[in-house]
Amino acid sequence: QVQLMESGGGLVQAGGSLNISCAASGRTFSSISVGWFRRPPGKGREFVATVSRNGSSTLYEDSVRGRFTISRDNARNMVFLHMDNLIPEDTAIYYCAATEQALTDRLYWYDYWGQGTQVTVSS
Repeated sequence: QVQLMESGGGLVQAGGSLNISCAASGRTFSSISVGWFRRPPGKGREFVATVSRNGSSTLYEDSVRGRFTISRDNARNMVFLHMDNLIPEDTAIYYCAATEQALTDRLYWYDYWGQGTQVTVSS
């Protein structure tokens, strides 16, 4: 079992930056890949970014590549998402999720989910 808890969401103006974090507990953190997903208003959950077990590989959804950076600190059991140049379309509930699979953007491989944190980008 893995427990995940997001923090750091909030309201930011378009063009601004925001950092969100995910704290993990329950099993060896370095044995799981961790991803960020989001649910925009009125839409389904979508992939944002993921990072491999040792942090050496990452994968991004096209619309966030170059603006968002995912990273992890295995010593602290934490995963981070740094978001730059935010646009209103980034408004969503952001979830972190964990999988035993190698790097993947497929939602169905993620077995463990946090409760989510709201990110709102105003125009």
